[in-house]
Amino acid sequence: TAHGERNTTNMITATPMENYSPAWQVHSKSADNAVMNGLTRKSKTQNKIVMDNQVAKIILQQIGGRRFVAMTGSHDFINLGNGLRMSLSRNKTSANRLEIIYDSGADLYNVRFYRQSINHKTFEVKTKDIKTIDGVYCDMLEDIFTDVTGLYTRF
Repeated sequence: TAHGERNTTNMITATPMENYSPAWQVHSKSADNAVMNGLTRKSKTQNKIVMDNQVAKIILQQIGGRRFVAMTGSHDFINLGNGLRMSLSRNKTSANRLEIIYDSGADLYNVRFYRQSINHKTFEVKTKDIKTIDGVYCDMLEDIFTDVTGLYTRF
C-alpha cells in the first residue's frame, strides 16, 4: 500500500438482524467506518460510547477536519463525551485551550477559549477564561475561531 494507507479486511459475522442498524448493508474499508455504518454488533452500553465518540468527530469535521489541524497547529484532541477539547498553538490571544461543547437541547454549541497554566513547584493548575460564546451554530465555528485566535482555518 501507499504511504499513509491502511490495508484492512472487513469481517461480518452472521448474527440475528435485530442487532444491526438500518445501514447494515453499507460496506466500509476500516473498523471505524464499520462502527459508524452499523456493521458491527454492539451492546447498548457500547452504543452510548460510539455516539459520544461521534459527537467529537462531527465537531472536528465541522471546524474543518484535517485541514483545520494542518492550518492551525491544534493538537491533543480530547473527547469530552458531549464535546471536544484541544490544545492551541500560539495565537494573538493568550488562549492555549479550546472547548467546544454540544448542547443537545438547543442543538447549538458552547465555545470556550481559555488559558491553562501549571505551577511546576506546587502542581497547581490555573485557568483563565479568554472568551466564552454560547449558542453557536456549526457554520459559525470556523469564523469564531479565526476572530478569537487570528489563525486561519482555510486558504
